[in-house]
Amino acid sequence: MADRAPFNIALVGNPNCGKSSIFNQLTGLRQKTGNFPGVTVDKKEGRIALAAGIEATLIDFPGAYSLYPNSQDERIVVQTFADPNNPVYPDAAVYVADVTRLEKHLLLFSQLCDLEIPLVLALNMADVAEREGLKIDTAVLSKLFGAPVVLLSGRSGQGMTGLQEALLGLYEKKNGGHTSPLQYKLSADEQKLATSIKAIFPVASDYHAILLAHHYSWLPFLNASQRTDIEAIVQARGFESLRSQVEETLARYERFSPIVAQALQRPTAESGRLTAAMDKVLTHRIAGPVIFFFLMGLIFQSIFAWATYPMDWIEQGFGGLGAWLGTVLPEGWINSIITEGVLAGLGGILVFVPQIAILFFLISLLEELGYMARAAFIFDRLMRVFGLNGRSIVALISGGACAIPAIMSTRTISNWKERLITILVTPFISCSARIPVYTVLIGFVVPAKTVGGFFNLQGLAFMGLYLLGILTALLSGLVLKWILRTEERSFLMLELPQYRTPVLRNVALTVWEKVRTFIVEAGKVIMIISLVLWVLSSYGPGRKIEAAEQEAVALAESLQLDEVATDDLIAARRIEASWAGHIGKAIEPAIRPLGFDWKIGIALITSFAAREVFVGTMATIYSIGSSQDEYSIRDRMAQERNPVTGLPMYSLATSLSLLLFYVFAMQCMSTIAVVRRETKSWKWPLLQFFFMTGLAYLASLAAYQIFS
Repeated sequence: MADRAPFNIALVGNPNCGKSSIFNQLTGLRQKTGNFPGVTVDKKEGRIALAAGIEATLIDFPGAYSLYPNSQDERIVVQTFADPNNPVYPDAAVYVADVTRLEKHLLLFSQLCDLEIPLVLALNMADVAEREGLKIDTAVLSKLFGAPVVLLSGRSGQGMTGLQEALLGLYEKKNGGHTSPLQYKLSADEQKLATSIKAIFPVASDYHAILLAHHYSWLPFLNASQRTDIEAIVQARGFESLRSQVEETLARYERFSPIVAQALQRPTAESGRLTAAMDKVLTHRIAGPVIFFFLMGLIFQSIFAWATYPMDWIEQGFGGLGAWLGTVLPEGWINSIITEGVLAGLGGILVFVPQIAILFFLISLLEELGYMARAAFIFDRLMRVFGLNGRSIVALISGGACAIPAIMSTRTISNWKERLITILVTPFISCSARIPVYTVLIGFVVPAKTVGGFFNLQGLAFMGLYLLGILTALLSGLVLKWILRTEERSFLMLELPQYRTPVLRNVALTVWEKVRTFIVEAGKVIMIISLVLWVLSSYGPGRKIEAAEQEAVALAESLQLDEVATDDLIAARRIEASWAGHIGKAIEPAIRPLGFDWKIGIALITSFAAREVFVGTMATIYSIGSSQDEYSIRDRMAQERNPVTGLPMYSLATSLSLLLFYVFAMQCMSTIAVVRRETKSWKWPLLQFFFMTGLAYLASLAAYQIFS
């Protein structure tokens, strides 16, 4: 292809038509994810071989029902196909339709035909059609639609060779244009309107011009002058967009419905009876939510149980590698930065991989089965009250394991406002990283008693913290619902697909894509912050760290401490004299009203790497060294006294204040990195950070002032 221009092929179709399966069959691992020019919507593209020495770029567009969009994803399809100058404007398109629901999937296909783009109609689910006894005459469809028609299966790979041959034919004739018997007949008024608009913005067809009349107010490729001129023409001719859309849609169905009836022969027996029977239970008003929470509970437990071992292995592996490198590398800053900085950062990145992989493996299985569309349908009405979406329920429940994969799972939410609100409120759900913090602090707040003969009081308090996070997430969503403004209409439109056996190839590729994205994109930010934290904890102003070490050695000798206790004391004095210690003391006036001292201030800073780092920081500060068992830390913290009052430092008021701070605060740099990745902007993660931190501060302040 060196002597020919690149050949871009668009992969288009309705949601749940099986586009992803076909994309994976054609491209395999030769694919990458970026974003469409000027927007935050992901763009998947890959390379496919059409023939020996001839390759093309396949671009997987978001699922859309028509060229009259209802979400940000659908707008991408419109603004790409309506603008011939778009850098990803296709030379040809593969339109994927579920052959078992062909009539419902042809509206967008007939619209693309009017844009005069060379098309191939790919009838997916051939294996399902055969099993259901559905007979398809592709020759009749091809003749009546005026486009090549290929019967295939994205699950098994059947028909992929025929699809590549059809695309090769379009490649050889890519300048020939496309004409279809399905062409929509414009009214006389619409024809005049199109002619006037084409004089302002030259486009390939009259239907292109009609699209500009419908969408001129938001299409980004129109400049202000063009937008004003088109608006004047539309108003002068009394063009009514909504009425035109309805009339066009009815006219299109009248044209292609008889064609479908002529080319498809359905068996007399009712098809889809199993799907209908299952939906009576799975989407039932009462049974549906019960089954959903049972499945989500299994997923949550699986993430909790299955991820523990690989996460432990990763931590142990990095710990062992760090210990080994510490012995073989020469002592000095190089040793320290590699073992305590780089390896710590890599470990902080990779330790989340098991949770991400397990979550997306299970969610992808449910998506492939066709269940997740039902879950969104069940909870959409309830979630919408709080500014969320039916699909938000999956992210909120998944956040109980880890906010990182939960936020990544919001990509299934098409409405940008609802997706953004879900991203912003998900970190309020208490994740597994908060468990060590809760374990240490609850003992200072709630006595270890049994109530009602069965319930442990500390266990109930633990559950209460989770419920508090859930309630805060919902209320925050309610507030954001009224603050955020968007032109998108808020409703859920989806098709409930038939239940099908999952395609493990698709599941594996989905998991690989999510894991790779996290490591490469979010990992960059995590590594940088980890190195910054290492510098702050390892160095200090002037020679204060050396002086602190000498004082610690002298004190240890006077107290006749053993080697381990001496090392613990030196470590505690070093961190106090470091930049981190100075920052902790600098922020002490701000956190003192919360009942916190400079030591807790250091823990607040270092635990920004991950919430559970709080325990390790406390261990170092309180000279526990390698004895980092939660209970020994709690015992040592219980002995800590306030130097002014002489009372226990971790009183009811201070402990409750610290608990509430960790319930509400954004204390995880990994989450911020992922929010940055998902929103493609620093605006939202920074807003999220300051909102959550401010709420945490006020809640802690109120708790300390009341209970002290």
